Amino acid sequence: MAGSTRCLIAGNWKMNGTLQESLSFIHDLGENPAPEYVEVALMPPFTLLHPLAKPFAEKEVCLGAQSMYCEARGAYTGSISPVMLRDAGCHYVILGHSERRDIQHESNTLIRKKMDAAWEYGLEPILCIGEHLDDRECGKTNEVLADQLSVLEGLNAEHPLTVAYEPVWAIGTGKTASVEQVKETHAFVHAELQRLGHDCRVLYGGSVNAGNAEELLACKGVEGALVGGASLKADSFMQIIEAANSAEN
Repeated sequence: MAGSTRCLIAGNWKMNGTLQESLSFIHDLGENPAPEYVEVALMPPFTLLHPLAKPFAEKEVCLGAQSMYCEARGAYTGSISPVMLRDAGCHYVILGHSERRDIQHESNTLIRKKMDAAWEYGLEPILCIGEHLDDRECGKTNEVLADQLSVLEGLNAEHPLTVAYEPVWAIGTGKTASVEQVKETHAFVHAELQRLGHDCRVLYGGSVNAGNAEELLACKGVEGALVGGASLKADSFMQIIEAANSAEN
């Protein structure tokens, strides 16, 4: 596996979860069946980072955040800094998610600044890339992904990094890219990363669930999953973790 010996199953809770709901989730979450093969991470809302750090650690779940600003501190009302994320116990931070790009209009320039800040303060970015449906239908998928990956130009390849390919048309829609689409796109992403001098895990995201996880994770070039809705329930999330273990073995 490129850049890592373990598959990563990361759950993005998005704007979901109260403290009581998250504690119930942890109570119901089983043990990682193969921590030597599968790494597990969860990205809850900012309000839950501090209270979940210890319970997650006890379950061998790595803590991550869903976004951050690119400054360590200052007059940025409503923003969260990398220093705050580290203080809360985070290892990962999702950057460049399509919902941030589309809703918050985050540009490659801002995402690059965020990545630099994440590394400066000891966080590992999960850089999200992905095309819209019209991009794919017009044959522009690789062009779009290459533009999004261009934020890595000139960066130190020693920085810890994970990339997540999430076709925007498959996020939260119930649609999933075909096995052939996943294989072809991941092959392109790995080749582009190699051209840029980076060797890191590439996850697949986009309506990953207990029913399709094993097939997707068995695809060449897929080294984990970024899971949305299916990460909100402990039983479905555990099934995906178990599917990752099966795919690894």
